Amino acid sequence: MTREYKKRTHTCGQLRPADIGKTVTLTGWVDVRRDLGGVVFIDLRDRYGTTQVVFSPQNSPKAYDSAQTLRSEYVVSITGTVGKRPTGTENVDITTGAIDVAGTELTILNKAETPPFPIKDDIDVSEDIRLRYRYLDLRRPSVQKNLFMRHKASHVTRSYFDRLGFTEIETPVLMKSTPEGARDFLVPSRIHRGKFYALPQSPQTYKQILMVAGFDRYVQIVKCFRDEDFRADRQPEFTQIDVEMSFVDEEDIISMTEGLMAELFKEILGVELKAPFRRLSYREAMERYGSDKPDTRFGLELKDCSADVAASGFRVFSETIAKGGVVAGFVVPGQAVMTRNQLDGLTDLAKANGAAGLVSIKVQEKFESSVDKFVSQSELKTIADRLGAKSGDLCLLISGPWQKAYSVLGALRMEMGSRLQLINQEQWDLLWVVDFPLLEYSEEEKRHLAVHHPFTSPKPEDVSLLSSKPLEARARAYDLVMNGREIAGGSIRIHDAGLQGQMFQLLGISPEDAKQKFGFLLDAFRYGAPPHGGIAFGFDRIIMLMAGQKSIRDVIAFPKTASAVSLMDEAPSSVEKSQLEELHLRIV
Repeated sequence: MTREYKKRTHTCGQLRPADIGKTVTLTGWVDVRRDLGGVVFIDLRDRYGTTQVVFSPQNSPKAYDSAQTLRSEYVVSITGTVGKRPTGTENVDITTGAIDVAGTELTILNKAETPPFPIKDDIDVSEDIRLRYRYLDLRRPSVQKNLFMRHKASHVTRSYFDRLGFTEIETPVLMKSTPEGARDFLVPSRIHRGKFYALPQSPQTYKQILMVAGFDRYVQIVKCFRDEDFRADRQPEFTQIDVEMSFVDEEDIISMTEGLMAELFKEILGVELKAPFRRLSYREAMERYGSDKPDTRFGLELKDCSADVAASGFRVFSETIAKGGVVAGFVVPGQAVMTRNQLDGLTDLAKANGAAGLVSIKVQEKFESSVDKFVSQSELKTIADRLGAKSGDLCLLISGPWQKAYSVLGALRMEMGSRLQLINQEQWDLLWVVDFPLLEYSEEEKRHLAVHHPFTSPKPEDVSLLSSKPLEARARAYDLVMNGREIAGGSIRIHDAGLQGQMFQLLGISPEDAKQKFGFLLDAFRYGAPPHGGIAFGFDRIIMLMAGQKSIRDVIAFPKTASAVSLMDEAPSSVEKSQLEELHLRIV
């Protein structure tokens, strides 16, 4: 039965001492009820805050009797008079803490069962339980705060691009499958038997076509879908700020991006970012930090020791270098005190990341290392000097192929930075990584792969390398990194049909395959494609970092688990046999 009730006059976070004496009506959820014998106190909550309401027989016997039946999460409407809290009972932790409301009318709009966890922040409950009852989890102030931040970031983003003359254009959600990267989510067609749509991994081809169509400044806050293995900062469906521009170069896109980030930080966090942001080449990022998304909020920089050990009697070093690999490492200050078990743990981490082993050197009056049997004291001193180690320090070294050695060192560096609490969590560290390789070679597939995607342009001065030394060609690509996380990436695109054909050939994509996968885009290029480029921002990841969260699930209203399951509505789920028959499908 629908109950008549008064509509609210104020929210639960609105009343102040200036409202004392007013008759008000509040609506919301019962957060806490305290029955003190003769007086009932209610903390009433909505998304704006909390207000204390006091019920007593003197104000209204009927409302007092009803208040005694209230339980947590009941939905109520309360009318009463705003009063000043007695001196010494003010609550400085809430915005309404100087007042309370003497309740005279109470309408219970809906009762509630006891929730499976308290609707409070900092609760000790598993994430699975929170996601199963997401509608309750979303009532918690911290989760709501994240979603309010996300809303504001969307507003700031659209306002920024509108001022710069961009047009927001929606692109299709049902598109052609162009498998080149992660797996597509496929949608069977009922009308066209045996054929499938794909959900877009990104609007890449559509935004390039929009450039051909003459929309020289496109933007979209868009849903994307990738059927891939998931981590804390990945979801099967995620949101991008997608941007494309015509008649531009890298500097135009980088400048536009820095302007957006500066505006987001100023409007949302009140933080002034200094532009232009620092830039590192891909090679420099790998050789100094062991990552193409380096966290430079702390030191422990890597150094190459190859020249010092090329003639070493320790064959692991000398043979690695002879094969074109590297020996590199870094210093951990003051950690010569690490125990054998602790060093074994670091060795296990190195092996888990693909290394054959880890060399450790304790810098003391007499050097102590894990390779004492093979490396002399003088050679250990040479290595320590190269790394810049001092007495009491620990040196960690990896030998191996360039990519693998530096990647393993990067993982070790992050582990030590975290373990020793060297990372300044209050610092915002934004930088660009540029000059990526255009291609990489897959031993598994025995072909070249695009480091970014097949439409990324090589640097003009490297085009000649495509026919002779393709792995040395650099891409006109750029990634924006914040606090060790990639938050945006893009490139200048290939707009010349001949160069695009050469790129497809290098990737092992035949003219027939290219036409089958990307024919509509290649056809569009025949009719006058302007030079163009763009960038895509990981919107969920940006909000996660700005909100100080560790997972993008905390900034998405209805996220899925790490195994891509929605615990609240049990998706994915089975469907009726008749639905499968309509789609001409059969479960085998």
